[in-house]
Amino acid sequence: MRRKDREQTAEFAWDVLERCPYGVLSLVDREGAPYAVPVSHAVLNGAVYFHSAKHGEKTKIMAANPAACLTGVTDVVPLPEQYSTTYASAVACGVVSLVEDADEWTAALRAIVERYASENAGHFEDALAKSSKRTAVWKLTPTAITGKARLA
Repeated sequence: MRRKDREQTAEFAWDVLERCPYGVLSLVDREGAPYAVPVSHAVLNGAVYFHSAKHGEKTKIMAANPAACLTGVTDVVPLPEQYSTTYASAVACGVVSLVEDADEWTAALRAIVERYASENAGHFEDALAKSSKRTAVWKLTPTAITGKARLA
């Protein structure tokens, strides 16, 4: 990291990933082209989980090349007089894998629902029954995680 004065701890980075409104998942397709997509994710047991359709471009790419990077940013405040912003950011790089264990799959989806739709969590079981056949859950296991911030 070039700006060592802005480097933060891994714990800080995990906190950013837990608080940021969404993450951007970056992948590389079979032709070597970059592919990035926003995801609604949840942090659980030292991993990052997100869902997708069982079929589609993102799913094809992850199945062919599991290398991935997830970024998140929060606490962004413009500083117009400095032509800058304050921010807190995190980058988690690692490997994605399809979650096949039923208990882990359910726990991950529950964590995502609690994060993004907690007011509707009482209907989780009904929603699960309706969408389980078409919903895939993916796990990003980080091999590296970094945090960076400009706090003032």
